[in-house]
Amino acid sequence: MKPRHKKLLAIALSVAGLGVAVALILNAFQNNLVFFFSPSQVMRGEAPIDRTFRIGGMVEEGSVKREADGLTVRFVVTDTAHTMPVVYKGVLPDLFKEGKGVVAEGRLGPDGLFTATQVLAKHDENYMPPEAAHAIEQAQKAQQTVVRP
Repeated sequence: MKPRHKKLLAIALSVAGLGVAVALILNAFQNNLVFFFSPSQVMRGEAPIDRTFRIGGMVEEGSVKREADGLTVRFVVTDTAHTMPVVYKGVLPDLFKEGKGVVAEGRLGPDGLFTATQVLAKHDENYMPPEAAHAIEQAQKAQQTVVRP
């Protein structure tokens, strides 16, 4: 083999190796990507049924129900326009309360129940996750445009 052919072969193998590495990295990134949706977006069918995603909004007043096992909690997340029932089995954050902002990560079941694997709560009086605040703001705007004659 001529030195020129060896050099071209080395370049081709390097480009192919780089392509495989990029493909593996993008595949890993795609599998770990988690999107955020509001209850209104979920009701419109924008959320995936077969993938993990996050839902956020406010915990509806009077909706938190604890089951007898002490770990399973059912509650409703709302963006003031729509609501989404959530079930979570585990220890809730200390700041989880009715009427406060929450983001839950999990999957939507075919029955419309969101099964959370993780629940995140706000950390102080003035903070709400930006995604949740934006979702509530958008829902309120949409509700105002529907109400006006």
